[in-house]
Amino acid sequence: MNKSLLFAFVSSLLVLATSCTNLDVDVKSKYTDYPTESEVALEAKMADVYYAFRKQLGDNYNRIQSFSSDEVAGISFGGDYYDNGENVNPTLHNFNPEDKPLNYWADLASGITKCNQVIEDLGGDNAKPEVTAPARVMRAFYHFILMDSFGDVPILDRLPDDNKAVSREPRRKVAEFIETELKDCLPLLTKQVNVGTYGKPTYWMAEALLVKLYINWAVYTADDVADYDAATSPNEKLDECVRLCDDIMQNGPFDLSDSYRKKFLYDNGAHIKDFIYAMPYDKVSAQGMKYGRWRTFRKVDNGETIGYLGGKMNLSCAGIFALNEEYSNLFTLPGDDRNEIILGATTDGKVFIHDAVTGEPTANPYIYNGSQLVLSKKIHLVDDSEAARQRINCGSSPTGWSQGYRSLKFYPNPNEYSGYNRNQSNDVPIFRLADIILTKAEALLRGARATNADTPQSLLNQIRAYVHAPEFAGKPTLHDLLDERGREFVDENWRRNDMIRFGTFESEYGFHVNGFPGARFDKSCRILPVPKAIMEENQNWEQNKGY
Repeated sequence: MNKSLLFAFVSSLLVLATSCTNLDVDVKSKYTDYPTESEVALEAKMADVYYAFRKQLGDNYNRIQSFSSDEVAGISFGGDYYDNGENVNPTLHNFNPEDKPLNYWADLASGITKCNQVIEDLGGDNAKPEVTAPARVMRAFYHFILMDSFGDVPILDRLPDDNKAVSREPRRKVAEFIETELKDCLPLLTKQVNVGTYGKPTYWMAEALLVKLYINWAVYTADDVADYDAATSPNEKLDECVRLCDDIMQNGPFDLSDSYRKKFLYDNGAHIKDFIYAMPYDKVSAQGMKYGRWRTFRKVDNGETIGYLGGKMNLSCAGIFALNEEYSNLFTLPGDDRNEIILGATTDGKVFIHDAVTGEPTANPYIYNGSQLVLSKKIHLVDDSEAARQRINCGSSPTGWSQGYRSLKFYPNPNEYSGYNRNQSNDVPIFRLADIILTKAEALLRGARATNADTPQSLLNQIRAYVHAPEFAGKPTLHDLLDERGREFVDENWRRNDMIRFGTFESEYGFHVNGFPGARFDKSCRILPVPKAIMEENQNWEQNKGY
């Protein structure tokens, strides 16, 4: 195959080997001629389609989305975890095509190829539409993530011909392709929500993806990424966005009954009523979720007691996800359950030992270096030298390791972390009912027609009520909604997307301030550079502007 087809990444390996085990299927399933009427065989064929994004969502994608937002700074400790700037660069919007975490492009491209291979194996254009619809929706989802990250990307609605170069399409066309695919597939998708449909494309998942597409429509359809203006760019899809939100809110089997902490623990899953679509993880059979590695105190196992997570991690933790001071300040609403998932937010930085099973803090202080560990809300560098600033170097010392509050949202059970090579069983939600509610509030504030007597205030207070935060009085502004989204969706990979839409991506926060070495504020940084490996294999492409 021509090298220009790297977008259809390693297609020669995509024989669609299933990740399922113990399948009770006929021996004929060993062959590529699958029994078309067998639901079990079809499920096996679809497994790689559903979960192609699992590994990257659990690590690299999360790092890029988090560091490039105002949530966290990617700090280093001397030379420890500097890693050629791959965490510092996104923190400063100084993205580099060589930054390794950007290579999640390849897995998404591989996922698109798997979707197209399944569709072809099932009969291509002659296949039953209801059979291929889930693969088409996943294909649209993978295109969405690529487009949101990188702007212009190829539209691949079938397997490309050998020796034919793949071209990138304008972002607007990609958005329109995604819209068409989802609208075509909606009537063909199941509305059932149960263990069997969990982590798979359903009617509600496709609607939620359309909601995301429509609330960002003005961003995605701008002639140039720098042309979008949060205050003036019109969005023609706001009423349609509200209609979809209403359908999910009124007719979908979702609610906010689960407690905030509980729904992100290692035993979450199909029983969580807030989850419209989530990526399932399991420490043994569905590995790749490693959020705890980056967020846990660097020397958590070196204290005079067990680690503050309630057990020994036994494998090193990076500890480089340090919440920016401005972001930590969001978690100060009296009584707000969400405050408890930020280590230090309710204790002035003091760290206590938590229960490994429930994730709840105990009254026992975590002793490190002879005294209770105290995290610094404001992040201090080891010194004010140019070298320290370029590396966001906090120093390889107890003081350096203690910079910044930390998130405990996806609580890493220390027994899982130590026994399964840092893998966690916490499922990661991608679309939630809470997001739909706040998106409707945003659409109304941006000018959508009101429905069902909902107001931005009443919708925001639905969220405040379930987390026991104070009721919001008066009419919220877009800034108020952005802050609420910051509290509700920390660590869920939407903050960069939100900041671009709300017009705050070029603002100053943390180390992303004017005059800081390497910090960039040009609007071209709203999309990421195409990874170096992809550019080398597609030499007919031009790199994104600004890189």
